[in-house]
Amino acid sequence: MKPINVGLLGIGTVGSGTFTVLRRNQEEISRRAGCAITMTMVADKEVEKARSIVEGLASVTADAFEVVNNRDIDIVVELIGGTTVAKALILEAIANGKHVVTANKALLARHGNEIFAAAQKQDVMVAFEAAVGGGIPIIKLLREGLTANRIEWIAGIINGTSNFILSEMREKGAGFNDALKEAQRLGYAEADPTFDIEGVDAAHKLTIMAAIGFGIPMQFSAAYIEGISKLAREDIRYAEELGYRIKLLGIAKRKPRGIELRVHPTLIPARRLIANVEGVMNAILVKGDAVGQTMYYGAGAGAEPTASAVVADLVDVARMLTADPEHRVPHLAFQPDRLSNVPILPIGEVETAYYLRMRVYDKPGVLADITRILADLGISIDAMVQKEPHEGEDQVDIIMLTHQTVEKHVNAAMARIETLPVVAGKVTRIRLEQLN
Repeated sequence: MKPINVGLLGIGTVGSGTFTVLRRNQEEISRRAGCAITMTMVADKEVEKARSIVEGLASVTADAFEVVNNRDIDIVVELIGGTTVAKALILEAIANGKHVVTANKALLARHGNEIFAAAQKQDVMVAFEAAVGGGIPIIKLLREGLTANRIEWIAGIINGTSNFILSEMREKGAGFNDALKEAQRLGYAEADPTFDIEGVDAAHKLTIMAAIGFGIPMQFSAAYIEGISKLAREDIRYAEELGYRIKLLGIAKRKPRGIELRVHPTLIPARRLIANVEGVMNAILVKGDAVGQTMYYGAGAGAEPTASAVVADLVDVARMLTADPEHRVPHLAFQPDRLSNVPILPIGEVETAYYLRMRVYDKPGVLADITRILADLGISIDAMVQKEPHEGEDQVDIIMLTHQTVEKHVNAAMARIETLPVVAGKVTRIRLEQLN
């Protein structure tokens, strides 16, 4: 089989890692792929920096369109990010009959349906293992390894920045702002960390996994997204006292009336393996009807862990180049004409358990007033703790854990509880998942 020529768009952290891994493991990779895979062209605005990385082993250009329009390039690797120029480059590469490998989760979550349709029309492949979970091969697992299963749910810690911050808050008793500053100091958080701490990055990844797991189109706009920036250190502490830990989870569940697609802080029993994933590591649970619950753990970011996924995609594409298009693994695991139109459920229809914290005046009858409201809305209490007031204070915290209930009922209960004269301020609500 003739050598495969690769064109790389963007040689930043992941791009340079990809170039390094491809060069270092060239012999092993060619033995697995059945042919040589060579990076022959690189596009990056910082031309001199790119040249110093490739050391004359590839040509360098500042114009990415030169790469996607080069007749000698077989596979285009897009690592520049964003949803504008990257989209134009990928669609141009596809129009030119080139296969594409990308780590761009935002682009796929928002425009994947259009990109996959274009690729199907041109009989080319779009591979995206590196878009979710860094070095964890979760896409291949969902598309191929669990193909015999009806996937019931997926739940994952899929943003290392947020997980590091929550670990700092729990282990050191730090407030959110201090933990964020530490993450930025160590290089785990960007100067503008919004996508990470507000759950957007996790929602991009969850959208992709849900599409593959359930055979539905990409529907990022339908996902419910709530970040960790409003979490208080006392909630981290109270959760720990009750035997739980708080993690930012991406959760996708198949329910009789539709799919739950949600990212938010979540209480998890401390005895669960995933509750003990700390720092910047990622972990993903997948529940299949045949295999049961499985867990995948590893580095969710970084130059070489992500490069591992990019190069694995290059090998997969190289192996499939001679296969008829109809015999290739479909982009979203299911045949394109067999995707389901099952709806994504609004967050008010989600059914789970809840942690509720209320600041109340230390007076007789407070609990009776609150529990009456919960009972009226069919919400039953699983556990409750009333903290002792500090000396000189007339207010205390009440923490309740509910059994499973529908979110709109919890919202109605919170609204009524907050009107009680014995309640000071807003009710804090955090969703709770047993993951069993």
